[in-house]
Amino acid sequence: MPDTSQDPVDHARTTRQHAGETMKAGVNAPGLIAVGLGVLSLVLGLFAFANGTAAAGIVGVVLAVLLIGGGLFWLNRAHHKVQEKQVDWHRENPDATYEPPTS
Repeated sequence: MPDTSQDPVDHARTTRQHAGETMKAGVNAPGLIAVGLGVLSLVLGLFAFANGTAAAGIVGVVLAVLLIGGGLFWLNRAHHKVQEKQVDWHRENPDATYEPPTS
């Protein structure tokens, strides 16, 4: 398999430009972990509310909002960097066919 590390589009295995980007790129791991911890924190916060522990519930829900928001911001920023690399690659390779991003 040829080295395609400089080309942001995986031409050999898919017609979609960013298929599998979230799971394939290691730079997305902190964002995915933060979102997962945020969901867990939300569940624990709601559980605390159900048990009548309002202070722990508030802490859990606030922590969930911060973690999920931060994780989604991280994933969004990483995705925009991939799109910028794609545009730069197409600028450097004008002979390649350009398909507008689907994401």
